[in-house]
Amino acid sequence: MHQTPTRTPQVPLPALLSVLVPAMLLMIVASDMVNLVLPRIGRDFGASEAELAWVVTGFLLVFAVGVPFYGRISDRIGMRTLFACALAGYAAGSLVSAFAPTLLVLVAGRVVTGAGAAAIPVLSVIAVTRLLPPGRRGTGIGFISAASGVGTAAGPAVGGGLGQALGWPGLFLVTAGCAVLLIPAAVRLLPADAPGDDRPFDIAGGVLLGLAAGLLLLGVTLGQGAGFTAPSALGSLLGAVAAGALFVRRTRRARHPFVDPAMFANRVYSAATGTVLLAMLVNLTALVFVPVMLVDANGLTPGGGALVMIPGGVAFAVVSPLVGRLVPRAGARNLTVAGLAAMALSMLALSFLAGAPPAATAVVVLVLDLGFAFVATSLTDLAAGALPPTQVGVGLGLFQGAQFLGAGAGPAIVGALVAARQHAGTALNPWYVLAAPAYSDAFLVLAGVAVLAVVVALRLRSAARTRIPDPATTPSRS
Repeated sequence: MHQTPTRTPQVPLPALLSVLVPAMLLMIVASDMVNLVLPRIGRDFGASEAELAWVVTGFLLVFAVGVPFYGRISDRIGMRTLFACALAGYAAGSLVSAFAPTLLVLVAGRVVTGAGAAAIPVLSVIAVTRLLPPGRRGTGIGFISAASGVGTAAGPAVGGGLGQALGWPGLFLVTAGCAVLLIPAAVRLLPADAPGDDRPFDIAGGVLLGLAAGLLLLGVTLGQGAGFTAPSALGSLLGAVAAGALFVRRTRRARHPFVDPAMFANRVYSAATGTVLLAMLVNLTALVFVPVMLVDANGLTPGGGALVMIPGGVAFAVVSPLVGRLVPRAGARNLTVAGLAAMALSMLALSFLAGAPPAATAVVVLVLDLGFAFVATSLTDLAAGALPPTQVGVGLGLFQGAQFLGAGAGPAIVGALVAARQHAGTALNPWYVLAAPAYSDAFLVLAGVAVLAVVVALRLRSAARTRIPDPATTPSRS
């Protein structure tokens, strides 16, 4: 017998965003802020580059595993409790990192930090979906998307600036303090009521899903450095395949699986999830390799390469909330396809312009970010609208996890392509005439991925006609 889901009280949009936006900024910044202080950490601990990589990799692996778990848990536990515990865990991990006497303790602190940070992106979208009426949901999601974009762009700069001014321990102390300051606001503004889903929690299924995601990310990360045929990378990737196969088997046979199979059978939700994975792969990979190209092919300094990205980041932050308001009028599917078309054209343009003057590159990146603003906000609203109340948590957890996997896998895979093509005399694009053929090839491949995303997005239909049946109101399988 299933409990009737509790009706969650609505929260005014400004009050809700006053908690979610700063928390989202903080957590996204945390994923990238350490990169520029790694050399200092290495000198202090006498660590090699391979050992230092675990300061970042440990955080990312736990983050990848945690996202779907938090989504599922949010179907059973109140938003206030989960959000406050996540912020507290993030702060605790940051404090451990700040006072770490050894590199091993620092990595352990980053793992704890990642476990807390993983909750915030998925819980923020779930909170907007549950606490705002459908007409305001798109606007809320737009602001969350804007915070994510700003955090991604600002992470390295914040980490480098604070790390230089305060030292790397000071960087962790500042972020811990910010998390602690957000806890009272979360407790005051977020509701304590749980959605009322009393179905048994499939721990085995969740562990298998987490293993598949974590091993996949670890495999592509190791493959970028050592090659995908290296035993460590290949073993991780094969482990991901095995864990994924066991997860599918568990999902088909369990009475109360971690993820209801009906979710994957739903045309809107599955198409939205597949599309956002491909779109995030294109967007973040381009944002990683455009500055690298500007330094390598154009001779800019790292700071100069970062400056080229600023107009696009600002445009993304400004446009995302506006897209949220457009969704009810223009339709999420139409906005998604238009945004993906802009992304595909921008990648094709970069394939022609790799190595061209930075001003031209900045214009193309601006188009890319504008396109992704349409895609990210529209798809999140569409996926949320296709889910019944008791599956919003696990569904959006998987949706957010797909984004993270695309963001993690894309740069590693394209990085291997760039390395393999670095000494190629000609580009795959027969009309390319400049002097950076490896980067031209990379952006041509990303253009193809964007086109594939358009094909997947064309399967989207109105969420109102294809809502997933609510398992809390339907008989369970015997």
